[in-house]
Amino acid sequence: MSAPEEPSPRVYTRDAAYRSPPGGALDVDRALYDRIAVAERRLVQEFEIPVRSGVAWEVPAGHVVRLHQVDGPQVGDLNLWNRHDPRERFWAARTRQLQRSSMTTYDRFWSTLPHLRPLATVVTDTLADHPDAAVIHDLLGTRCDPYVNRMLTGEDFDRHCHSNLTRAVLPYGLTEYDVHDVLNVFQLAGLNHEHRYFMDACPARPGDVFEFFAEVDLLCALSTCPGGDLSVHMWGPEAASTQEQLEHCHPLGVQVFAVDDDALAGWEPPARASYRGADGLHGLHGLR
Repeated sequence: MSAPEEPSPRVYTRDAAYRSPPGGALDVDRALYDRIAVAERRLVQEFEIPVRSGVAWEVPAGHVVRLHQVDGPQVGDLNLWNRHDPRERFWAARTRQLQRSSMTTYDRFWSTLPHLRPLATVVTDTLADHPDAAVIHDLLGTRCDPYVNRMLTGEDFDRHCHSNLTRAVLPYGLTEYDVHDVLNVFQLAGLNHEHRYFMDACPARPGDVFEFFAEVDLLCALSTCPGGDLSVHMWGPEAASTQEQLEHCHPLGVQVFAVDDDALAGWEPPARASYRGADGLHGLHGLR
């Protein structure tokens, strides 16, 4: 009796599940965002986020936010909210489905239900042509947090991104419950051949930038990851000491720019999703 044939490896070449027709919701006006990216701009806010810290700040619609490397490679964990209704916030899972598992130029930060609209659009990514661009600015993983740290190490640590983001938003009336899944800016991460999540050393260098255009009034919060450039292990038998990790930590720079009005010709803040539901049950009245 002959041995059973080994199953051939599956090649994933199928089309994306979430698509829209030409001119539809996922068909971005690239000419508009190219114009915004190179338009005359005026600096209205600038600061640095120290190592293992977090800052929250407001951004008016129609402005550009620049996140940039300062003096060494550093990963940042980014949250976005509608400034006037924080229940509308960045939805990482839906953004992965509508865009990709990492973000780059022309990709959009989609918001939670029942709003479902772009909160912001990426206009500049200096790592877009990097050989590993497909796995930079990661959407697969979420923020590191003290609860997982305690579970994995038995120790308490209060400078994880979840903690940094929580402290950053407290002055805006938000709490730990408002902190949500992030965009890991400048982070190289993905799934390995065993489909397990991996992180590798941040490829960014001083001068690298990631810019997004605010489609609505935003509250942003960014944490400088305590793992720095993620070139050393944070957990497990090969975990680096706190001091060793600190040697790989750097600040991140933030700038907010007002954009010349001419560049915004034809742009309008996106409306909420047009679906309104029925009887307050969003069409699920058959379940009554």
